[in-house]
Amino acid sequence: QVQLVESGGGLVQAGGSLRLSCAASGRTSISYTMGWFRQAPGKEREFVASIRWNGGTTYSADSVKGRFTISRDNAKNTVYLQMNSLEAEDTAVYYCAAVYRRATMDSRSVDYWGQGTQVTVSS
Repeated sequence: QVQLVESGGGLVQAGGSLRLSCAASGRTSISYTMGWFRQAPGKEREFVASIRWNGGTTYSADSVKGRFTISRDNAKNTVYLQMNSLEAEDTAVYYCAAVYRRATMDSRSVDYWGQGTQVTVSS
């Protein structure tokens, strides 16, 4: 079992920044790819960004490229999502996710989810 706990969400004005954190515990290993998804009201959960635990290779959705950066600190078992130039369209619940031994992830392949953290961007 792997437990994921997100933090760092909140209310921010458009153009501002937030950093989300996801602390992993339990049976963590370098074989997990970690990532972030988000879900806005009335919409499906969508992929935001992911990072391989051992190599650091990252992927991100086109909608956030150049604005969001995913990173990890293996010593702390923590993954971060730095979000800059936030837009009203980024308003959603953000979920941390982990998938075992896959280079990439989609919502159907995720093995573990965090509880989610709300990000609200006011325009």
